[in-house]
Amino acid sequence: MFELRPEGPGDRWEVEALYDLCFAPGREALSSYRLRNDVSPVNDLCLVAVDDGAIAGAIRFWPVRIGQAQALLLGPIAVHPTHQGEGIGAWLIREGIERARADGWKRMLLVGDAPYYGRFGFARLDRVTMPPPTNPDRVLGLALKPGAWDHVEGQVTRAA
Repeated sequence: MFELRPEGPGDRWEVEALYDLCFAPGREALSSYRLRNDVSPVNDLCLVAVDDGAIAGAIRFWPVRIGQAQALLLGPIAVHPTHQGEGIGAWLIREGIERARADGWKRMLLVGDAPYYGRFGFARLDRVTMPPPTNPDRVLGLALKPGAWDHVEGQVTRAA
């Protein structure tokens, strides 16, 4: 039986090993990682799915800015290959969205595949750009409050 809980300090290396397993080498060179450098994640929203004491999936969230607007950057999210296709990724995303909404966050963005993330309500952000070399078609956003993306535009930058 899976347990969903906040990522704790003792989980860090197991979560990093999961990300290393699931993503290509050099993942830390991506623009989304540059936005995370020297910035703490939003710990209350970083979650792990645990199966019999082992981490089967993990999701993290980071504060970012677009002009004067605050937003959450979702990612990375990963599910161990032995558990892919079991709905763990969707569970982590849905729970992360609900917790972010409950905590008062207004908007969330990610870099990802629109057909996959569209089922959670994410859509392309035409007026928001990630640092290069991000494909603009993969910059997706979700309003956690109605109208949260209205009048928000510009470059995504690191939170101060």
